[in-house]
Amino acid sequence: MLRSILTFSKAQISSFVGGVVDYGVMIVLTELLHVHYTISIVFGGIVGAVVNFSVNRVWSFYSKEKPYKYSVFQQLVMFCPVVLGSIALKSSGTFALTSLTKIDYKITRLAVDALVSVCFNYMLQKHWIFKKRY
Repeated sequence: MLRSILTFSKAQISSFVGGVVDYGVMIVLTELLHVHYTISIVFGGIVGAVVNFSVNRVWSFYSKEKPYKYSVFQQLVMFCPVVLGSIALKSSGTFALTSLTKIDYKITRLAVDALVSVCFNYMLQKHWIFKKRY
């Protein structure tokens, strides 16, 4: 139980670090370069995903150590559709919530990110990508 809580906590910290990078890229592209925020979310998501995968593999899930079911290459291949799904959920969710509520995209993005991070990304990473053999 304690190990599960620790893994979840580490994964959320990793998600936060990747999310800060992702959010920062989105803000720079949208506010400084005037790219529409839904497009900025895609580019931010890609950069944030690289950070998130790296931190999760080494620190959150200790995936460099055995007994992990998949190699780093297999994990990367599996991670790609998860990232694409996550980016699609974040971009469309932010657009929908912003359109419906008329709240600034910077705020709705945070709400959508929190939901996608816990309910989608963490579950797929823990139970599929970084799954242990036993």
